[in-house]
This record gives sequence, C-alpha cells and structure tokens, in this order.
Amino acid sequence: MSEGKAQRIVIIGAGHAGGEAAARLRGLGFSGDLTLIGEERHPPYQRPPLSKKFLSGQLPLDRLLLRPLELYNQEGITLLLGERVIWIDRPLKRVRLSGGREIAYDALILASGAKPRRLPIPGAEKAGVFVLRTIDDVESMRPLFQAGSRLCIIGAGYIGLEAAASARQLGLDVQVLEAAPRPLSRVTSPQVADFFLNLHAQHGVRFELGAQASALLGGARVEGVQLSDGSVLPCDAVLVGVGVKPETELAQQSGLAVEDGILTDDQCRTFDPCIYAIGDCARRPIPLLGRTARLESVHNAIEGAKIAAAAIMDQPPPVLEAPWFWSDQYDVKLTIAGLLDGYDEIVLRGDAAENSFAAFYFKAKTMLAVDAINRPAEYLGTKQLLQRGESLAPEAIRDISQPFKAIMAQARANSAKAH
Repeated sequence: MSEGKAQRIVIIGAGHAGGEAAARLRGLGFSGDLTLIGEERHPPYQRPPLSKKFLSGQLPLDRLLLRPLELYNQEGITLLLGERVIWIDRPLKRVRLSGGREIAYDALILASGAKPRRLPIPGAEKAGVFVLRTIDDVESMRPLFQAGSRLCIIGAGYIGLEAAASARQLGLDVQVLEAAPRPLSRVTSPQVADFFLNLHAQHGVRFELGAQASALLGGARVEGVQLSDGSVLPCDAVLVGVGVKPETELAQQSGLAVEDGILTDDQCRTFDPCIYAIGDCARRPIPLLGRTARLESVHNAIEGAKIAAAAIMDQPPPVLEAPWFWSDQYDVKLTIAGLLDGYDEIVLRGDAAENSFAAFYFKAKTMLAVDAINRPAEYLGTKQLLQRGESLAPEAIRDISQPFKAIMAQARANSAKAH
C-alpha cells in the first residue's frame, strides 16, 4: 500500500507498538491524516519499568513516555486518549468510538495489546487485589507499598519476580505463590530458574511452589490468600501476575482470523489488505522459529511497527532482529537473545555464585538462544550470530580459557573464510 492509496491511517492502541508505528509512518514521509487512539489517559509509554524503577519510585512518570507530548502536535498526529473503539466497519472503512464518533481510514493498524488475566476464584475482586499492566495500576498500588506491608504475589513469571524485587527494596514483606514447581517455568531452563529462586531467597522473599490459590479472604479488603490445601497466607495486598491474554475482541467482531492473537502475514497484514496488527495482540511469522508466534516484548512492538509502516508506505521491509528481552531484579540484569523453544542441550558459562553466567540453548548442536546474567558480551555476541543465521559450537563456549569476545572473533573469521 502506498501513500497515494493511504491518505488516512488510524492506529487503535496507544501503547509502545502503536506509538512507534505513528512515529515510523511520519519518519517514512506519510503526510496524510494520522490518528492514534488509546483507552488510557496517558500518551504512549514504556511498560517494562512499571514493575521495576517506576514501581519503586526511582523513575518519574515523564521519563516513561516514549516521546514528549508536544511532538505529537508538532508532527500532526491526532492523539485521542481515554477513548475506546467499539466497532470496525470494514466495508465502509470506519471505526466507531464509544461516544458515537466515527473516523474513516484507508489503512488501519490494530495495536490493542493485551490485558492481564484475572483469578477465577472467590474474593478476586476485593480491594487490595491488583494487577500490574498500566501506570494507573502502579499508582493505585503505591499507598500499600510501604515498609512492613505484607504483599502476596501470585505468579512467579517476570512481572511477579520484578515486582517482588522492587517490593523488597522498599522494605515490604513478600511471599510469592506459584503453581509450577519452579519460577519462570514457561520461559527459561531449570538452571536459570534456580538461580533466580536463590537470588530472591537471599533477599528475604518466601516462595510457595507447586501451590494454588483457592480463595482470597477478608472483608471488603483482602486479608489473606487461602491455598488449595486449606492453609492461609496472611497479607495486606495481593498482586496477581498470572500472564496476559491478547486483546482480540475487535478483530473477532470484524471477522478477522484470530488464534491466540490476530493472525497476520510477514508484513503484519491481516487477510483484510487494509488492516494490520502489531505488538502483543498479533501473531506473525517469526523466521527464527520457522512458524508463527505471539511475542510479548519491546522488541516485537518496535519490529512490528517498523514492518507495518514499511508495508503501508511501500518501502522495503526492515532487517529483522533476533528476538530480545530483558529483566532487572536487584543488582542482576538478565538479557535474552533468541527463543529457546525445543532446546535439547544447555551449556553454562561463568559462575552463578558470582551472579555472572550465561546459559546457551542448543537444538541438534545449533544455537537457539542465550540467557545472560550480568554478561553483556555473551548477550550481544549471541544476538549478532542469531541475526546472521550463524552458530557457535557447544565445545567452543565451554572453553572458559578463551574470553567470549575471542570466541566471537574466531567465529567471524571462520564465517569470512566460508564466504
């Protein structure tokens, strides 16, 4: 689709993906009407710091914003905040807002994101029970984030563990409840999971693993979490971090294909050639996996925005990166490159006891991903290799007599000879 065809572009969702798409379109020279619609009252902002420095009070709200608010006016981007789209009229190419206003489009980008899953148990709607997805979620929690308060976190994924670290740094008493036998069970290896379990235990976090909440107790306000075995964990607040589900209701209403995300092609285009989907709500082909996937990450938000903007503007597609992620907990920075799906071998390099090691994942001797704990060289090197479709031999990584930069230099030399 070229600018000659698209004079009116509407983006539904003013999160990281939507905000990035608007900026990319203007950057590629789109000069037509550009409307960015968001349900939150805040302009596009970063979500990862919400469970980290923003929650702990180390990062002010204005530092969360992707761009200063005045830039939207300067670039002629109509920013409609606190507005909800309730209908997409595909034949007439219009979207309808909850107040009745309709906005026409030539190209539509769905960047509606995802919403936190709620607990299907009695008491889940009590006061003092929170999720952590938005600025307003954090602001509502702040009064209870005081030293000495008892916080129970349900779910030991990245959000739960990051919030646990922030809470402990503020002096809260923290317990983490997880149904799986280890934290981070869906996203990393047992070795890395054990490292984070020990890290949090060293900072005073208590874990209940292999346990499920059956009810949240108390009067109007939560006072405890009852487990399936009948025991009770007393608390002053509960943070629920049991994952998210993609916001696909509008797409389903409109007859678009949905399968744990809005299905798109490699240009982030749905089967309707005028509608694109990006970010947490979309499922697109991931070359590194050789299949479609829905990724919840800053990388995916940015990359999807680049792809869709280029497609709409009839520009060459961007160079795709290997998926990357990160997590900050206490003084530990975890950086991840690639996707470990289906690994059959793991190689460790470094010393977990010193909070500095990397876990490399292989399948049939081909490198898939790395989890790097305070090891930037291993992260950056692996990311570069994955983007070039190259690998390192497990034996080379095991050789701790060689710095990783030297191993990378040898890999580059071998690649140059091969070509």
